[in-house]
Amino acid sequence: MKKFKITISGMHCASCAGNVERSLRKVQGVKNVSVSLMTNKSIVEAEDNVSEEALKQAVARTGYKVIGVQAG
Repeated sequence: MKKFKITISGMHCASCAGNVERSLRKVQGVKNVSVSLMTNKSIVEAEDNVSEEALKQAVARTGYKVIGVQAG
């Protein structure tokens, strides 16, 4: 299992955060997602085969921008 901290810009409300969370959950191999509107960050727990790029694309599909990704 890998853990990613994703910084996201453009979220303005709880609905925005919910849209990002749903999109990230659709990525195959993602096990747990938490999106915080207050910190503009998402924490994603995923299987080892999930790429950073797949997570970035999932956020981009919702219309928001990924500022940075930390794998840890």
